[in-house]
Amino acid sequence: MVDLVAENRSFGGTQKVFSHRSSTCNCDMTFAAYLPPQISEGPVPVLWYLSGLTCTHENAMVKGGFQEHAAKNGIAVVFPDTSPRGDGVADDDAYDLGQGAGFYVNATRDPWKPHFQMYDYVLQELRGIVLETLPVQDRHGITGHSMGGHGAITMALRNPDMFTSLSAFAPISHPTQSDWGRKQLSAYLGDDEAAWSAHDSTILLKEHGWKGDLLVDQGASDQFLDLLKPEALAEAMIARRQPGQVRMQAGYDHSYFFVSTFAQDHVEWHAARLN
Repeated sequence: MVDLVAENRSFGGTQKVFSHRSSTCNCDMTFAAYLPPQISEGPVPVLWYLSGLTCTHENAMVKGGFQEHAAKNGIAVVFPDTSPRGDGVADDDAYDLGQGAGFYVNATRDPWKPHFQMYDYVLQELRGIVLETLPVQDRHGITGHSMGGHGAITMALRNPDMFTSLSAFAPISHPTQSDWGRKQLSAYLGDDEAAWSAHDSTILLKEHGWKGDLLVDQGASDQFLDLLKPEALAEAMIARRQPGQVRMQAGYDHSYFFVSTFAQDHVEWHAARLN
């Protein structure tokens, strides 16, 4: 059962927040969905936005500025949470592990395994809920920021039949070779680094490529550049001769000021491919 938590009018459409009991994560989960005014004429395509470390469904919903552009282009935007939460859900004192830092993987190690199944949650359970309860088409694009950019690229590259379009904002591009990655992948998946490669955008792109073109925006003044490693993803695209762009945006950092500045470009990018 899905419960409506909040509803607000926005650019002629409706911004909604829902909660539900997740059988995948074994806890209550929350997600947001923006429905554009075009739903009065019939179902619309879906753009999934995966958020980064420390975020909930709310950060990009409030700060990302996606609603205006989604309304103009006639696509819905779904904002999942970044991890399971609540009493009994494992956590860590560090901001980059545990609640708020699910990393979009299925944990195989305790204490994370009982709840931290974000890969299956987004791809299977939440996708099914969205298709069943919202007036949307079974036609999907995916994007995300930072940890969410990592999640968007890895999910799309591993499941190209499930997504039509793909982009990312400042993704964690090479987590097997970064402290934003090695720490989380070892905690959630164990010390066998061979298991980590299925969650590394650079490795996946080299091995499999992407069926379409790929848009990545990265702030050139991002304070986390050494952790994000955009150069690894760009090099993989060149080696693979992958159509697409990695755009280094002069003066921009890692914040939602950066995301909101380029939100229009990404929404229009997806709309052109989804419509």
